[in-house]
Amino acid sequence: MKFFIDTANLAEITEAANLGVLDGVTTNPSLMAKEGITGKDRILQHYVDICNIVDGPISAEVISTDFENIILEGEALAQLHPNIIVKVPMIKDGVRAIKYFTEKGIKTNCTLVFSAGQALMAAKAGATYVSPFVGRLDDISTDGIGLIAQIRKIYDNYGYKTQILAASVRHPMHIIQCAEIGSDVITGPLSAMLALLNHPLTDSGLAKFLSDYKKGNG
Repeated sequence: MKFFIDTANLAEITEAANLGVLDGVTTNPSLMAKEGITGKDRILQHYVDICNIVDGPISAEVISTDFENIILEGEALAQLHPNIIVKVPMIKDGVRAIKYFTEKGIKTNCTLVFSAGQALMAAKAGATYVSPFVGRLDDISTDGIGLIAQIRKIYDNYGYKTQILAASVRHPMHIIQCAEIGSDVITGPLSAMLALLNHPLTDSGLAKFLSDYKKGNG
């Protein structure tokens, strides 16, 4: 399973990359704004800066909602760097744009997916990735992990090549559950990834080893 980090913070991206397990990055207008990245030129340059840190898929999101402008934005984003994946919303014109991009050889990430039907439409249009939002579904007392399982079954039934990118992952158990189900990718905060490293028995065991070594070696 691939690990993407969901942020626009270059320090966090660098830390995750240095860990040696990072495969890619996802971001969105909200995450850009959180880091104070505003204005078209600054946003585009920020995507390039991210690409210079991580040699993997970098999802760059369009902000248009009509077909013509999604195409214009998406083609401009795709020209920034070979690793750019054009992130397109799950709307009617978005699906149409994904089909267009697919035929042009431009990779896409269909975002804001909350149902199996939406995931099916994205796959039929040829999306490279589909992003079901696990955490946001959990927030409204809906089974986000269950949706990942449902999409996995549908894609396996028909051999769709679209990769399931479990988004809005909030904590380490989300990651483990997605791995058990067979999600191709997860994207979430650095904190969720780092939490996978932690276990109290690891901490106590290491403390014991070091204590014993000190006793014997001064």
